[in-house]
Amino acid sequence: MSAPSMSLGDVEIARVIEWSGPIRTARFIIPDSDEETWQRNQDWLEPDFWNPADDAYRCHIQTWVVRSEGKIILVDTGVGNDRERPQVPQFAGLRTEYLARLREAGVAPEDVDVVVNTHIHYDHVGWNTELRDGEWVPTFLNATYLIPRPDNLYFDPEGPGPGRGRAPRDDHERVRWEGSKLVYNDSIAPVHRSGQAVLWEDTHRIDGNLLLEAAPGHTPGSSVLTLRSGTDRAVFVGDILHSPVQVLEPAWNSCFCDDPRLAARTRTSYLARAAEERELLIPAHWPGHGAAEVRRDGDGFAIADWATFPRS
Repeated sequence: MSAPSMSLGDVEIARVIEWSGPIRTARFIIPDSDEETWQRNQDWLEPDFWNPADDAYRCHIQTWVVRSEGKIILVDTGVGNDRERPQVPQFAGLRTEYLARLREAGVAPEDVDVVVNTHIHYDHVGWNTELRDGEWVPTFLNATYLIPRPDNLYFDPEGPGPGRGRAPRDDHERVRWEGSKLVYNDSIAPVHRSGQAVLWEDTHRIDGNLLLEAAPGHTPGSSVLTLRSGTDRAVFVGDILHSPVQVLEPAWNSCFCDDPRLAARTRTSYLARAAEERELLIPAHWPGHGAAEVRRDGDGFAIADWATFPRS
C-alpha cells in the first residue's frame, strides 16, 4: 500500500493522514462566518468540510511528504501520541498508527532529511518527538527541524509570548496558553536539546525548488512553503486557510488566529498570488481533495479546481 501522491515538476508530494473527523462547529472554528454563506455553498462544502445537520467543522490532521532533489521533507507533523492537550481534549492521549502510515508512503523515520513546522501549534509539531522510556526525544533522528524563530520566541515558556504581559480574554484563551507550554516542552524543546533545530526568519531556502516564507498573523511566526519546479507552482499554506469558506471571504479568521487583522491581510495576499500565478494551494487541514487552485471572482476569490488527490 502507498499514500496518495502527485508530481509537480520534479517534486513528488504524498499525503499522510494522522486523524480525520469533526472538531467543534464550523462557526466556532470560523467565528466571523455567517450561516448564509455556508448554506449557499452547501453543495460542495458537504460532506468533506461541513456537516449541516450539526454544523460540524470537518478536518484532517495530516503531513505532506515532499520529495525534492533527493531529500525527504515533512511539512508539519500532526498531534502525536501520548500527549497532554487541555486545549483540545479530543486529542489528549491520542494513539494513532502515524509512523506506520509514513512507512506506507515509503518513509521510515530515519529517512527524513528535513522537518518543516509551519508554526508552533499542537497539531503541527506533535510527531517532532515521541515518548521513549519516559522521555520526549526526536522522532526523526537524521532530520533538521526548521522552526520559525518568531514562534520559537513567542511560545518558549521563558519568552514573552502567550500568558505573559496580560490576562487571558476568556477561558478558551487561558486554556490555549496553558496548553502551548506543554506543546513547547514536549515537541520543541527536545529538538533543541538534540541540536537538530534550525531557527529561521523572513525566508529560508531549502533547495532549488522549495522556499520558506514568513506569513505572520495566525501566529507571529506562521509561514508558508513555496514550491517552484519547472512551470508548476504550489504553496503549502499551513493554517492560513482552515476552511474553503475563507477563500470566499478572506477577512474571516479562524478562532486560533493570534493577530486577526494581520492574519486576514496575509491570507488575502497569498490568495491573490495563488490566483495570479496559478499556484496550487495546499492547506494543512483540508479533507476531500486536500488542495485547490483559486481564481479571482469579482473583488474576491473562488475555487477554480481541486487537486488530483483522491477524496478522503
